[in-house]
Amino acid sequence: MWFKNVRAYRLTGPFELTPEQMQEQMEASLYRPCGKTQPLALGWVPPLGGETQALVHAVNRRFLLCARREEKLLPATVVREQLAEKVEQIEQEQGRKVYRKERLNLKEEIVQDCLPRAFSRSVLIYAYIDTRANWLFVDSASANRAEELLNLLRECIGSLPLLLLPQVNQSPAATMTHWLQNRTLPQDLELAQDCELRDPTEDGGVVRCRGIELSGDEVDVHLQAGKQVVRLALLWDEKLSMVLAEDLCIRRLRFADELMAENEDLPEADTAAHLDADFALMSEVLTGLQERLLSWFGGEAAA
Repeated sequence: MWFKNVRAYRLTGPFELTPEQMQEQMEASLYRPCGKTQPLALGWVPPLGGETQALVHAVNRRFLLCARREEKLLPATVVREQLAEKVEQIEQEQGRKVYRKERLNLKEEIVQDCLPRAFSRSVLIYAYIDTRANWLFVDSASANRAEELLNLLRECIGSLPLLLLPQVNQSPAATMTHWLQNRTLPQDLELAQDCELRDPTEDGGVVRCRGIELSGDEVDVHLQAGKQVVRLALLWDEKLSMVLAEDLCIRRLRFADELMAENEDLPEADTAAHLDADFALMSEVLTGLQERLLSWFGGEAAA
């Protein structure tokens, strides 16, 4: 329930569907496990899990969703080895060369033959829509995985007008570099101990720092050489820690123990009540963080 990453998308207009309307439209895309020769399956599951049936969990006009993604794991090396053996066999037995089109057909046959025996990997991708603040948040560090969920949602409900990640008036890389060079962070932010620095030139190098004092001389040397901060570990308002990237994607998100413990007084047996309360608390914090994040970089840019 507690997001570990955040990719934020700005809704360009009011989100007017009710949870009931969304439920009806999403039921056509329920998750179904991969078939024997199906390499990938993606569909909706109840975000609260267990015995629940609702595909949309609504709290304070925030709608929680969850997609399940299953993928067959078929190592490329296995396919290449079997393809090479098959090509060699044909060329020796038939005395002719196997060209590109036939190679592709052979490769597809090998993949279809191997898929029923392949292992599967399954992950849950959570998201929530804040219909009050017009944001959609996806718990994914991967742009491709987030886009898969967004495309699935579009297929179910029709149009979903979004801006890809927040658009701000000041360069996040330049602003974070200024923070680190001048030790002038916003009052509600503190430096943690990780960052990534990149030389902005075409063939520039990348320096990754972990577990070190970012205000020390070691980092200063790279900043003075012209490198810019493209990822920075931060602590926000004693509520959470995160790594903020230049595209304003948030990774390695960790909520403070004190915050996560606020709902511990609920009955242990009432799992649904715990999940409901945790989502209400988490979404309130994340929406607040998003609005604060925009202010750090000069406010939201006009579309």
